[in-house]
Amino acid sequence: MQYICPMHPEIRQDEPGMCSECGMRLVLDKSRPRSGRGSPISQAKSGHAGHKTESLLRKFWVVFALTIPIVAYSELPEIFLGVTAANFGILNLEYGISLVLGSIVFFYGGWIFLTGAWRELRARLPGMMTLIGLATSAAYLWSVYAVFAGEHPLFWELATLITVMLLGHYLEMRAVQGARGALKELSKLLPDTAEVIGKGMIKLEELKASDIVLVKPGAKVPADGKITEGQSELNESIVTGESKLVSRKPGDEVIAGTINGDGSLKVEVTKIGESTFLAGVMRLVAEAQASKSRLQVLSDKAALILTMIAVTVGGFTLIAWLLAGADTAFAVARLVAVLVIACPHALGLAVPLVASISTNMAASSGFLVKQRLALEAARNIEVVLFDKTGTLTKGEFGVVDMIGGFEVLQLAASVNSHSEHPLARAMVKEAMKRNIELTAVSDFRRIPGKGVRGKIGGEEILVGSPVLLEENKIELGKEVLIQLKKLSKQGKTLNHVIKNKTWLGAIALSDVIREESMEAIKALKSFGIKTAMVTGDSEDVAKWVAGELGINEYFARVMPDEKSEKVKILQRRGVRVAFVGDGVNDAPALMQADLGIAVGAGTNVAIESAGIILVKNDPRDIPRIIKLSRLTYSKMFQNLLWATGYNVVAIPLAAGALAFQGIILQPAVGAVFMSISTVIVAVNAMLMRRKKI
Repeated sequence: MQYICPMHPEIRQDEPGMCSECGMRLVLDKSRPRSGRGSPISQAKSGHAGHKTESLLRKFWVVFALTIPIVAYSELPEIFLGVTAANFGILNLEYGISLVLGSIVFFYGGWIFLTGAWRELRARLPGMMTLIGLATSAAYLWSVYAVFAGEHPLFWELATLITVMLLGHYLEMRAVQGARGALKELSKLLPDTAEVIGKGMIKLEELKASDIVLVKPGAKVPADGKITEGQSELNESIVTGESKLVSRKPGDEVIAGTINGDGSLKVEVTKIGESTFLAGVMRLVAEAQASKSRLQVLSDKAALILTMIAVTVGGFTLIAWLLAGADTAFAVARLVAVLVIACPHALGLAVPLVASISTNMAASSGFLVKQRLALEAARNIEVVLFDKTGTLTKGEFGVVDMIGGFEVLQLAASVNSHSEHPLARAMVKEAMKRNIELTAVSDFRRIPGKGVRGKIGGEEILVGSPVLLEENKIELGKEVLIQLKKLSKQGKTLNHVIKNKTWLGAIALSDVIREESMEAIKALKSFGIKTAMVTGDSEDVAKWVAGELGINEYFARVMPDEKSEKVKILQRRGVRVAFVGDGVNDAPALMQADLGIAVGAGTNVAIESAGIILVKNDPRDIPRIIKLSRLTYSKMFQNLLWATGYNVVAIPLAAGALAFQGIILQPAVGAVFMSISTVIVAVNAMLMRRKKI
């Protein structure tokens, strides 16, 4: 079975959730067999043929025009203006006119509420449409009976109620659409056509893997692929959340939806349709929006209970006023007011709308929320356990220290420019960074397991491990040995530079600590959250990295399959743990933690094992997750408080609890308050977007 919106039957999906048009909770449609899950992209791009905002607005204006004569023939003009509508001399003709116009209003303007109520009842999930349907039906049926029985009808109450409900629902839809529509916005990132070399301009759905597409300056990349020709800068903000342009050259991969800069590119398509990165993002967003948080489950139950309470209180209100001797029309009006004002739309919208917006904010900030429960859990995290390599560090060697002067690095980089070893590339990269000019090298050769050898200006240069010192019988001074020992204890790899059997200096290399890591640790501490680190490196290396970053605790010499045990150790202390890893060999730890955060959205393991996935390898996103989680919970709580508090006050007033003091809440006024409550909840949710995370 598919899930369907009671108000907009054209909105269908295979998972429960909210209507993308009006924000109502989707109900199970038992009248139609399951048609299979459509792709997020095709769902987002498909059009809707039902009651759109423009349709509701049109209905509102028609019903509003018909309501004017209905009100004119009611008792209101006489009460407030002291005048009455023209009497045509025929008994109850004014009631007859109101009956005709009221019937048009009821069936034309109120039919969408009646069909919505039917869908809710058929799904056994009575809610907003059920209450509105009951209220309008009760008012209309009584009024029809009253016309022929000589009683007082409720046509003006019915007409104004439907008018206000149409206007209110239109405003609600506008507010909800402004807050939702993430999948639609993501689908707009893709172009409709692609220019394929040898084929010309074709539709995006006709694109095939291995096609070579031409991406002109300023155009969007139509599919994931690899650059075969050209160089340019691309705006990859949909991937990283940052608008800074990134340089791309032949051999580099590009992602569908990213925007090309001022250079032309030829791209070989490697992934299309559901295999693309953007499609994966859309799937995660769709799954997150369909999943529920604990507060949403609570609000759904509260909305259902509120519906039952409204029907029960409405029935007791009708009976109580009749037993008290009130006019039947007055008693029915109180019933209608209770049913209308108790509509649980605001309560049903309070949590899922906030959760939806937070999911969108996360995606636009460079991290994807797979499960809302994961985002909800983030606010209570007490310890963040980081995997060191590739998370806190770059996972690649870099020059971190040096003994000796300018010549040491120049000679080392010059000789190593002929080598492809990771340590060699790190030294060359550091020289280029410092604008050091490399010199010509002759007679280069690699010394397996030890280093490299070459001649510069006829002089022999050796660069490599301490073994070269022993082989060349070079002895170092006491102070130098102390320095080298200190660097070695920090887990740094030492490469010595020897010129004609004379030691010139040493270069210390290690896995480079990310500059962002220190900011992340500092931000987490400001939130009152402790940090820990797990690594397979030695005790000395782990101690040094932890000290550099200010990490509270570390676990050294940990094998990949032992990481989950370290998570358990922390959990046994009674603290909630978030684990941050690369999602490949960290899957058990990601699953064991109270919150699993995978670095890199490209691995299936990461998607399966983590609740939140970081698109970019930036540890600063961890504090952002915590901040967004706390902001989300705060907004959810505010909305729940408003929605429930409003009903607690409004229902007794609608039932006539203060009628003895002359305070009567008319059905149309109740409809206004109900709509205002819903709009307030939607606007409060949208205010989240102004917050910086």
